[in-house]
Amino acid sequence: MTKLRIAFMGTPDFALVALKQLVAAGHDVVCVYSQPPRPAGRGQKETPTPVHAWAQEQGIEVRTPVSLKSDDEKKAFADLDLDVAVVAAYGLILPKAILDAPKYGCLNIHASLLPRWRGAAPIQRAILAGDDKTGVTIMQMDVGLDTGDMLLVGDIPISSETYANTLHDDLAELGGKMIVEALEKLPGGGLSPIRQPEDGVTYAAKLEKSEAKLDFTDDAAALERKIRAFTPWPGAYFEFGKERIKVQAAIVTDQSGPAGTILDDHLTIACGSGALRPTRIQRPGKAVMDTDAVLRGYDKLAKGVVL
Repeated sequence: MTKLRIAFMGTPDFALVALKQLVAAGHDVVCVYSQPPRPAGRGQKETPTPVHAWAQEQGIEVRTPVSLKSDDEKKAFADLDLDVAVVAAYGLILPKAILDAPKYGCLNIHASLLPRWRGAAPIQRAILAGDDKTGVTIMQMDVGLDTGDMLLVGDIPISSETYANTLHDDLAELGGKMIVEALEKLPGGGLSPIRQPEDGVTYAAKLEKSEAKLDFTDDAAALERKIRAFTPWPGAYFEFGKERIKVQAAIVTDQSGPAGTILDDHLTIACGSGALRPTRIQRPGKAVMDTDAVLRGYDKLAKGVVL
């Protein structure tokens, strides 16, 4: 293996998996870029990102600029004299001067099978859309939004048991392995860039909390996918009176009735097509529980009630 001089640019746990694998592989990670610390928790204490905190523990220099557009930031990056920069869920746009500074440019770990699901929330959008697979693309970055040439592609199936949190973890592990493989092949010209096709482009818009409300006039299968896609955040929910009840798991049944009507004693809810039976729910201020256990102490969500 050729030891490469790397800057790593990433922010959340997804990126941290790849950073750890690059360090374990023996590469020289000379600097880490991450989003600035932000207030978090009940005390709103300034908290470094997962990537920042771990890199600091390892004694790696960490930089947290709010932008990379200034001449000073571009020079500071160029002065690192890098072989390559690795980018994963960083959160800042990289100007062309940054993209061009390393010897081999900047490689991105993107959690989708490009060109499908370019953008901010590819993991959740793939589940929402009912895709039967997704994956990771290692991409040579350019100035567009996830438009660069593809260097490596690996896929993972999506099933009715796939939730956003577990898919996130699986893709993070896959991405870490793939970027190590890509860097092994990079110096010897072992990667063959493939231009992204123009057909099949979709965009994964950032998740909004307003999307999480379950509209029972929708198809039950689509609502079940939303529950899996929005676990753990922002958490799919329905409103009952003044309560916001989160749904963390559900199954689809072939029962029918007026949309929003509770059809039985197991909280099966009629939808625009089919019915949805939540199997794990959470009332405000309570723990997540099996639905039948919640209903035993809460008989207001009863057969015939319209939500």
